Amino acid sequence: MNINRRKFLILKSATLGSMVLSACQTSTDHSSSSVTPSTSINDTKSVENSGVFKLTPLPYEYDALEPYIDQETMQFHHDKHYAGYIKNLNGAIAKYPELKEKNAEDLLRSLNTLPEDIRTAVQNNGGSYVNHKMFWEIMTPNGGGEPEGKIAAAINESFGNFDSFKQKFNAAGGGRFGSGWVWLVLGKGGKLKVTSTPNQDSPFLTGDYPIMGNDVWEHAYYLKYQNRRGDYLNAWWNVVNWPEVNRRYELAIALIA
Repeated sequence: MNINRRKFLILKSATLGSMVLSACQTSTDHSSSSVTPSTSINDTKSVENSGVFKLTPLPYEYDALEPYIDQETMQFHHDKHYAGYIKNLNGAIAKYPELKEKNAEDLLRSLNTLPEDIRTAVQNNGGSYVNHKMFWEIMTPNGGGEPEGKIAAAINESFGNFDSFKQKFNAAGGGRFGSGWVWLVLGKGGKLKVTSTPNQDSPFLTGDYPIMGNDVWEHAYYLKYQNRRGDYLNAWWNVVNWPEVNRRYELAIALIA
């Protein structure tokens, strides 16, 4: 049975849990019938821009990553899912005004010290905020190719060569059961490693620094790739913003040093 693409995503969103569903239902409507790529950067608004954490526009147009990531997926992903996570995070932090001085990374690093009633909300929604903020930035139109600079040398040292790294990264992303992320992180010992986390868990929770990561939740790819997660993982390399990945690596090295 053929299912309208938009109806399918709405149906799929219903299975992601009441927290995400609630957020998606209350977020601002930016459906493709009312927003065009030419207006998306200036007109995207947060569902709760009065909170500490803001819904900032994508650094490119919704359709800028085509044919690898389609416009409709980017609209739903950013304007519905991401916006909902931000609203939930702001709602949790609003209960404890003293936490408004902390950034999201610090909240995740100190999760076990937060008030118990908001820990799960911060883990899920704070993780999503940090993960997606990175995700939008490490993609770019006309990206891809091979890394350069310090990150290129570090990848070769840690994995032998770039192709071996890509294979290991894709295998970890393809092997993640259910929803989650695949990561290249800098570990506590200053070494690069490939990891995978469930749901919206951030590497910051375990003391690792996320250098780059790919979202393997179905809402990140299902409109275009359906159940072919492997095809999505392979295509994604064509939009990787290697200068930004290199910047994140150099920042991580400086923080660890």
